[in-house]
Amino acid sequence: MDNGDDNTPIPAPSQEPRADVLARVAAALSGNDISAAKHIIGQDYPFTPPVTTSRNYTPRQSLRIFIRDGFIDRYSGTRLVHPGALRVLSRTMPEDFPFHPNWLMTATHFAFWELSPTIDHLVPIARGGADDDTNWATTSMLRNSAKGHWTLDELGWTITPAGDYQHWDGLTDWFIEHVYRNPELLADKYIARWHRASIDVLNSDPQPPIR
Repeated sequence: MDNGDDNTPIPAPSQEPRADVLARVAAALSGNDISAAKHIIGQDYPFTPPVTTSRNYTPRQSLRIFIRDGFIDRYSGTRLVHPGALRVLSRTMPEDFPFHPNWLMTATHFAFWELSPTIDHLVPIARGGADDDTNWATTSMLRNSAKGHWTLDELGWTITPAGDYQHWDGLTDWFIEHVYRNPELLADKYIARWHRASIDVLNSDPQPPIR
């Protein structure tokens, strides 16, 4: 999910270095020409406040992208872990692998930030990006939060190749089989939702199969 995306269009950035734009603004102010300073800011470095909108993807939508990308963070190449598997670990070892429902950092193991996969927009919606799978990439909660409205070029990030689900499935098979063996875990609605979605997605597509 793109926690910082919105529908407010942001003007194309000027090719002039941002500091040089502000230097021109400062020069205009030194000449007591506030009108010129305001024009420079509005033209070459405008303030466009984002209007945040929530984009929530279903477990099925998310899993199709996570599987397509091989449970790899497309910005760092780091292996990520199925959300249901992370929650099972927390339910099983709540003191050693804690999770807080509001993601309170003092009560949530950092693995949930580093290894939880999310969907991010390669080009933010606010910067003209499409809200479809051609513009979706798997990344971690941590990097999704860091990226925000910024483009990859602005951050100096690159997109890494997708992983191979057959080589790393994010513990998806383990999650499915472990819950089968421990059905009491299905009392947790979050685990039950991801378990059902995992079975449905894998059974609806012959590639990759449930091993």
